[in-house]
Amino acid sequence: MAVRYAGILGLLAFLTSSVRGLLHGGQVESILLTAWFSLLAFAAVGAVVGWIAGRAVEESVRTRIQQALAAEDGAVDATKT
Repeated sequence: MAVRYAGILGLLAFLTSSVRGLLHGGQVESILLTAWFSLLAFAAVGAVVGWIAGRAVEESVRTRIQQALAAEDGAVDATKT
């Protein structure tokens, strides 16, 4: 999940910076340099956000599975007595 977020945010930042530079009539070298730094910065942010999101999803799934197993164990114990 972290890699997907990093890729999406990085490319989005690169495209946004490139279009902004072209609209403001910047030089190609400066536009590409700014776009490259934007890609790196937002890819790093995307990786962190994706890692946090992945951990949250994993924890949620783990909790639900544990609750389902506990409920199932409780139902099995209730039928035995």
